[in-house]
Amino acid sequence: MDDHSNDTLGFERKDTYNEADLKALEESFEGIIKHVGEDVSREGLLKTPERAAKAMQFITQGYEQDGSAILKSALFEEEHQQMVLVKDIEMYSLCEHHMLPFFGKAHIAYIPNGKIVGLSKLPRVVDVFARRLQVQERLTHQIRDCIQEALNPSGVAVVIEARHMCMQMRGVQKQNSVTTTSAFTGEFLKDSTRKEFISLISVKLS
Repeated sequence: MDDHSNDTLGFERKDTYNEADLKALEESFEGIIKHVGEDVSREGLLKTPERAAKAMQFITQGYEQDGSAILKSALFEEEHQQMVLVKDIEMYSLCEHHMLPFFGKAHIAYIPNGKIVGLSKLPRVVDVFARRLQVQERLTHQIRDCIQEALNPSGVAVVIEARHMCMQMRGVQKQNSVTTTSAFTGEFLKDSTRKEFISLISVKLS
């Protein structure tokens, strides 16, 4: 079930910016460009500090959003007690160690305990926590804990599969490596339920 009312509650796409923060970021990016040996007055770079500042504010907007409020804005009484799964949720974040992107897919399932949530809210919760400086391990647990606290379901499962640019563009430069993290609560701590979840996220629909 999905619901588009209160669709922006706790989650607003960034098209306005804090001017003081934006100016400070812009100056910082201008300094970075200078210190890597480029000419900030070159035509192609004239507006780069401003663009980079706006991009950084956009991709870190999760600090200003409330995942719990998003979920609670679309809760519905329902006696469904079987697994609800949303898989292959696109996810983009910034590694806090090198500020390089990591990206991939999140798979989320929960077992309702009297309430279900609008399906679009689960991907929105992924964005709330992904749009911060992150490590994949913490991101996985934050998504799990937010859903568990807001919905109080019988169990939550989160698996994230991601590629990290800090491993592919620098350092060990392993181009085909994928990092998988998982976090479970309640019924998903049982082998049978967890195996069903893993089986479902592995199946590709024709």
